[in-house]
Amino acid sequence: MPPALEAVIFDVDGTIADTERHGHRVAFNQAFERLGLPYRWGEEEYGRLLETPGGEQRLKAYLGAQGLAEEKAAGLAKDLHRLKQAIFVDLMRRGAAPLRAGIDRLLDELAAAGIRVAVATTAGRTWVGELLTTLLGAGRAARFEAVVTGEDVAIRKPGPEVYLIALDRLGCAAASAVAIEDSEVGVAAAKGAGLACLAVRNGYTLHHDFALADLVVEDIGGPGVPATVVANPHGIDVGPMVSVDTLRRLRAAAR
Repeated sequence: MPPALEAVIFDVDGTIADTERHGHRVAFNQAFERLGLPYRWGEEEYGRLLETPGGEQRLKAYLGAQGLAEEKAAGLAKDLHRLKQAIFVDLMRRGAAPLRAGIDRLLDELAAAGIRVAVATTAGRTWVGELLTTLLGAGRAARFEAVVTGEDVAIRKPGPEVYLIALDRLGCAAASAVAIEDSEVGVAAAKGAGLACLAVRNGYTLHHDFALADLVVEDIGGPGVPATVVANPHGIDVGPMVSVDTLRRLRAAAR
């Protein structure tokens, strides 16, 4: 008998909300403009830049590629990222990047089933908490028993550390949990920590290699937005929406 599903651990950007294209990218560009810098990131270019996890790290690598010395790039990246975070939170408050379809429904189903939830993200702690509250409401946001961010780890995704810390804080074994991710590096991090993993693709990750994922869908599924299956290596029953039972079957099949 496989262990029961005790916890579900969510990534944030691109998974809980489609934040990248009209949220983070816009905020980065506004930060460049406010500091009088000539850089602007188009939608396609930003998709390529996302291969570097973590906003400050992404900025540092980009500025270095523009010819800035390492120390100057690092200092400017820190200033830009701090400004960008404030701009981003304001954009989220104004509805720039709504929840992905079905996330609120699934969170409510998990709560009703007594299954705990956590966050494992490369993003910064300051805005993650506010983002969750803004998009989900204070009640749902408070259900996340552990929120592990890029500030908590030495090695970011695809390293598994963020998931290992989340499991430790939950006091939960990997065999009793499922991760929900949107990217190739995120899936690698979850699988490296020993978790079953559901991948929910978005516009920036359609080309990612999700061979490690235990199930790949276009959406969690909600009214008018079905959970279209992209890959189902274990052949589990998914249905029109990813439900608690879907996640239970996924965890059991991936053992």
